[in-house]
Amino acid sequence: MPVLKVNLFKQDCMTTALIKQKLHNYLEVADDKKLKALYTIIGADIENSSPDYSAELKAELDTRTENLLSGKAKIISSIESKKRIQKILKTSKAI
Repeated sequence: MPVLKVNLFKQDCMTTALIKQKLHNYLEVADDKKLKALYTIIGADIENSSPDYSAELKAELDTRTENLLSGKAKIISSIESKKRIQKILKTSKAI
């Protein structure tokens, strides 16, 4: 007679995105003791996954942020960006 396996662990059915969202929500309300315990478990992974930015890149990002905040730089939406790219592609095909 075949054995029916029942999955008692709901986590196996969750998508990665749902797991991330649930963890994020939990971290917002978790008490200090639980946060420290979680960090003890995954702290090394967090530290190893944090990118090291060069001083040059940090300076460039600071300049761009300053330009944005001062109004020297303008941000466009992804929709506007797509329109501009399509226009350029159409123009280049016509040549």
